Amino acid sequence: MTSLPLPLEDPEPASAPAADSAQPLAERLRPRTLAEVIGQKHLLGPGKPLRSAFDSGRLHSMILWGPPGVGKTTLARLMTDSFDAQFIAISAVLGGVKDIREAVERAQAVQPSGRRTVVFVDEVHRFNKAQQDAFLPHVESGLFTFIGATTENPSFEVNSALLSRATVHVLKSLDAADLIELLSRARELLAAPPLSEAARDRLVAYADGDARRLLNAYENLIEMAADAAKDQPGLLEIDEAQLERSLGEQLRRYDKGGEQFYDTISALHKAVRGSDPDASLYWFVRMLDGGVDPRYAARRLVRMASEDIGLADPRALRMTLDAAETYERLGSPEGELALAQAVVYLAVAPKSNAVYRAYKSAKAFIAQDGTRAVPLRLRNAPTRLMKDLDYGRGYRYAHDEEDAFAAGERYWPDDVDGPRFYEPVPRGLEIRIGEKLDELRRMNEAAKKKP
Repeated sequence: MTSLPLPLEDPEPASAPAADSAQPLAERLRPRTLAEVIGQKHLLGPGKPLRSAFDSGRLHSMILWGPPGVGKTTLARLMTDSFDAQFIAISAVLGGVKDIREAVERAQAVQPSGRRTVVFVDEVHRFNKAQQDAFLPHVESGLFTFIGATTENPSFEVNSALLSRATVHVLKSLDAADLIELLSRARELLAAPPLSEAARDRLVAYADGDARRLLNAYENLIEMAADAAKDQPGLLEIDEAQLERSLGEQLRRYDKGGEQFYDTISALHKAVRGSDPDASLYWFVRMLDGGVDPRYAARRLVRMASEDIGLADPRALRMTLDAAETYERLGSPEGELALAQAVVYLAVAPKSNAVYRAYKSAKAFIAQDGTRAVPLRLRNAPTRLMKDLDYGRGYRYAHDEEDAFAAGERYWPDDVDGPRFYEPVPRGLEIRIGEKLDELRRMNEAAKKKP
């Protein structure tokens, strides 16, 4: 018999345990009903995937993919409660095959009574292939419903066999409005003094979309404010200075998403472009110290390798890609050293924006130019009809020519004199590239003069 989900409007069930003041604030504010969930409207709004599952009473295996502190565990628990199912939680960080075996036994124990079981695996990407495969037969047989939570892309971290049996739901970071609403609930629960607007906005920026991070920081702040109130009776508002004293080292000067965020990135880029390795390292470490995601810094370094170094040292691009991959493998703090190595390499490498300028010039030319026909000699001729229409006729295969160069051949549309986009700079490898292009152009001019 299928259990119907609880109505979304229902208050907390009478049997639910009262919030324990000794519990962390994040746990005390954990939603007890779907209506209390903040954020994730793309999944929980009317007609959306998870809301439909609640409304229809159809429980399905799923992967909840999203950053920390966005409600993955909460949604799994709510799903279980709504369907009156047994909830079994496994941490992939601490658990193993023994925990999976025990979960199977517990599910089998309640199956005769018709009660369903949900097995929730937190950080499922930490399980290896064999551990993930252990769930497959039981998911297929319907013994239990599998819900996995992960902060990593399940396409890469979850076995394809398990992935094919579960629906992936992508959870998003909470936005500022969501976090402000959460702060309002927390303040009401704690009967705390209000935050100044500046302190509130600073705390929301610090949380960076993570509800748990926000509530832990807020709880520390209120405890500190309560101690201060003993010496300062009648405290009406918590200001930004108190917030900074509360969080200390945790609250960086780095305003993620704000002006300082972009100013620091700009300073790093300009220091690299200016070939100052020490200043480059300074701004890079400032970014990390401020809480920037190192993956974002890695993406910026890859961009610098193409924009400011280019073909003057093609190894720079590979260096930044290797650094990004190393960070993905090692994480923080070990992987940050590889990124620092890339920063120094980019700073001391010869600089060229020739490819960057050439690309922009080509884009501008295409934007204002008409669509010109591809010359017949440059077209591919995979069919007999195309050959009969002279596709490919007259094309000179460069490898059959002296020095593998068809001197005098044109690769532009016939009705345009090709502009020169790429001009190598006299630095690094582009010195040799420039010499090579000059030689090829001389050979082209000589070929044109031949009768």
